[in-house]
Amino acid sequence: MSQARAPQELLPPPVSADLHQNLRSYWRERLQVHELDWYAGTPISKFPEDLRVYEHLLWSSACDAVIEIGSLHGGSALWFRDRLLANVRYGRIARAHVITIDLNAEHVRSSLSHADPTWEQTITVVEADARDPALPGRVAGLLAPGARVFLVEDSAHDYETTTAALRGFARFVPPGGFFVVEDGCVDVDALRIEPSWPRGVQPAIEDWLASSEGRGFRARRDLERYGVTCHIGGFLQRIPT
Repeated sequence: MSQARAPQELLPPPVSADLHQNLRSYWRERLQVHELDWYAGTPISKFPEDLRVYEHLLWSSACDAVIEIGSLHGGSALWFRDRLLANVRYGRIARAHVITIDLNAEHVRSSLSHADPTWEQTITVVEADARDPALPGRVAGLLAPGARVFLVEDSAHDYETTTAALRGFARFVPPGGFFVVEDGCVDVDALRIEPSWPRGVQPAIEDWLASSEGRGFRARRDLERYGVTCHIGGFLQRIPT
């Protein structure tokens, strides 16, 4: 279970931007720090630059549901829920629902309860393996009729799991909508922090986009908008009809 911290402490460690350093050193330090960040008192492992892109895409696609594969501590589920609720307040959408999937649902529920005792009104936690072929059917039964889905894959970051997520969940993305496969940085040798990191995200994306299933999507490298991202090659958009 995540531990609460005093409000003044809910900041990640600072990153020094030494202009005499090369960009690779800066990026690697940023990557290490992002695993020590917090949202609403709950750990969240996302780059601020990627979250800002997500805000743009949530608004532009007018999605009212987020499916997140890989919950970790639940911080990102809270963040997505709160962004959707903000869009409800602005009249962009009429409802907000986050479905977050993880192998350890008990930990996620405990962490969410610590942050917001009312989380179950807007967030559904599903305990499952992303590779389970029955999982997409289970998730379909949790979505409201006509839901517009924004999809994020943030689980094992290997070829098999990434491929299973793409094959199983792309069906939920509406025309013009987005499927973000996170952490393609694992396949860039210069950006790897730990030798134990998995590999296979970018090859899985490339193979899937070349398949009959993936040809309805396109990679949006232009959405790596702020120059620093974990999701290299991972911003995918269903081609509008």
